[in-house]
Amino acid sequence: MTRLVLSCYAALFALLATFLFHPAPAAAQSAEARERIRAAVEGFSGGRLKVDDIRRTPLPGIYEVRIQNELLYVDERGQYLFYSGDLIDMKSQRNLTRERVEEMLTIDFRELPLELAVTQKIGAGRRVLAVFEDPNCGYCRKLRADLLRLDDVTIHTFPMAFLAPDSETKAARALCAADPARAWNDLMLQNRVPANDGKCQTSIAKVADLARRLGITGTPVVFFANGRRLQGYAPPDSFDRMLAEASKR
Repeated sequence: MTRLVLSCYAALFALLATFLFHPAPAAAQSAEARERIRAAVEGFSGGRLKVDDIRRTPLPGIYEVRIQNELLYVDERGQYLFYSGDLIDMKSQRNLTRERVEEMLTIDFRELPLELAVTQKIGAGRRVLAVFEDPNCGYCRKLRADLLRLDDVTIHTFPMAFLAPDSETKAARALCAADPARAWNDLMLQNRVPANDGKCQTSIAKVADLARRLGITGTPVVFFANGRRLQGYAPPDSFDRMLAEASKR
């Protein structure tokens, strides 16, 4: 066997050894990414969920994660999770989509036309909020009961009338009462409609226009003093935290 042949065999064996004992860099990186993603997702769930499978997707750097019959999508660093349309930072435990939506929905509270609202003060009234309510909204009634238990708060109520045919009649009669704030509370808490014809000039039409400009399509909607928006009902503990945060000077 010539030296040339021996040299060729030696080179071939060296090449084979490279492939056999040293995985291709891409494969090694892929395996590392899978383990990183598995650890991140299971850690994010507090160990409650077990990852069943991880696969590449056609999108570079994005992996499919299967947990039973649910599919999640995670970046190769194991930091960002895409779930139900939301982008979640697993390391900081933050829903980045929700934060961005809240930012987009934030208003300048000072620009609200408070002359269109029914205003009542409880205690010193230093904490301020605005609420859009419909007389036929069940969660508005629940929220109203919670609001009246607060202290040191000023409540600006913007009356809406769109949920039922008699919403406008009920709202108008409350607004035409001698004490609109008290009449609105009685209407919301006891469904007590004032015995007047509701023919006075009200802000209902202008509030409807304001609601359209603010993108309000349902009730209740609350705006805190810092401009943050709460859509729907929140339990008292959560609401109190949001109000306290919004009221910081």
